[in-house]
Amino acid sequence: MTKATSNGRLKIGIVTLLIVGAVLATVFLIAKYPSLLHLGLDLQGGVSVTLEAQPEKGKAITDEDMANLMAIMGTRVNEFGVSEPLIQQEGKERIIVELAGLDNPKQATDMLGKTAKLEFKDPNGDVILSGTDLADAYVSQENGGKNVVALKFSKAGAKKFAAATEKYIGQVISINLDGKSISAPKVEAVIADGNAIITGQGDYDQCAELAALLRSGALPVDVKIVEERVVGPQLGADSLYKSYFAILYGVAAIFLFMLVYYRLPGYLSCLSLLVYALILFWLQSGINVTLTLPGIAAFLLSMGMAIDANIIIFERIKDELHRGKSLTAAVGSGFQRAFKAILDANVTTLIATVVLFYFGVSSIKGFAITLSLGVLASMFTAVVFTRYLLNVCSKDAKLSKRSLYRS
Repeated sequence: MTKATSNGRLKIGIVTLLIVGAVLATVFLIAKYPSLLHLGLDLQGGVSVTLEAQPEKGKAITDEDMANLMAIMGTRVNEFGVSEPLIQQEGKERIIVELAGLDNPKQATDMLGKTAKLEFKDPNGDVILSGTDLADAYVSQENGGKNVVALKFSKAGAKKFAAATEKYIGQVISINLDGKSISAPKVEAVIADGNAIITGQGDYDQCAELAALLRSGALPVDVKIVEERVVGPQLGADSLYKSYFAILYGVAAIFLFMLVYYRLPGYLSCLSLLVYALILFWLQSGINVTLTLPGIAAFLLSMGMAIDANIIIFERIKDELHRGKSLTAAVGSGFQRAFKAILDANVTTLIATVVLFYFGVSSIKGFAITLSLGVLASMFTAVVFTRYLLNVCSKDAKLSKRSLYRS
C-alpha cells in the first residue's frame, strides 16, 4: 500500500513538472523566435486590398479569369516578402489580398493594381514577343507520359517565334511575367507552326500553375481597387497586447473556479488544459495557421468547451460516488456515461466549423480552423489525458480520499 501511494503521487508530480516545463519552454521559444506565431493583419498591422475584375465591353468575367488573376496576385505578393499572405476570392469578381506586417501600403496597392505584363526575352534580355502574341497555354503530355506546358501563338506571334527560334537555336529564351522570369526553356529546334512546349516543369500542378500564369499574361484582366484598409503596426501591437491579457485573465478565472469547486479533479483538469493549450499552439504553428483576433476568440471558446467536457466527466463521477461505488469504479462508469454527451457536443461544433470555413472569408476561416483544432485537442485531453490522471489518483491511498473529490 505504501509503495502504491508513493507511486501515485510521484507520477502526478512528474507529470506536473513535465507540463510546467513544456509551457515555460514554449513561452521561451515564442519570445526568442516570434515567427512561431503567425500573426494576422489585425494583430501586427499591414494592408488589406480588395480588387475587382473589370470585364471587357460585352464580355463577362469567367471562373478561369479569376483563377488566372489570383495566380498573378500570388506571384506579386511574393515580391513583398510577406510570410503569410492571404489571397482569396470574394463573390464572383472580387479578390481580397491581406499582407500582414507590410510597412509600405502604397507599394502594395501600386503593385497589385497594375495590369499583368508577359514578355519573351532573347539571351541579350531584349523583348522578342509579348503576352498579346500568345493565344493559349495548357498542360499536355509527351510520348513518355511526362507533363509539359504547351504553347500556342497567334498568327503574328507564330511568325515572330519562328524567327526567334531559328536565330537563337541552342540558346535560352526567357519567359517573364511582371518583370520576373518564370521559365527559361532552351531552344532545341526551329518552331515554325506556332506551337511549342516547355519541358522540365515538374508535376501536373506545377505545369498547370505555369500555364495559368502564361494565359493570364496573354489575356490580362484589368482590375480596380475598390477598398483599401490599412492597420498600423501600433494598433496591431495594442490589439496583440490586449489579446494576451484576455487569454491570461480567462485562463486564470477557469483555473481558479476548477480548483475551488472541484478540488483534486479541478487540479487535474488544469494540467489537462495546459496540455490542451500546448497541443493547440504547436498544431497551429506546424500547419502555419494565421492567428487573428477571431482566432483568439476561438481559442478561448474551445478552452471553455474543453473545461466543459471535464465538468461533465467530474459530475458523472460524483453521481457514481453518491451511489456508493469505489473511486476506481466511479471513474470508469463516469467516463462511460459522459462520453456520449461530449461526443455529440463536439461533433455538432465540428459541423458548424466546416460550414464556417466553407462559406466564410478571411478571419472567419481562421476562427473555424482554430475552433476545430481546439475541439479535437479538447476531446483528446478530456477523454484520454484526464482519465489517465484520474486512474492514477484512484489507485493511490491518499489521493483517492472522497473529501478530495467534493462527493
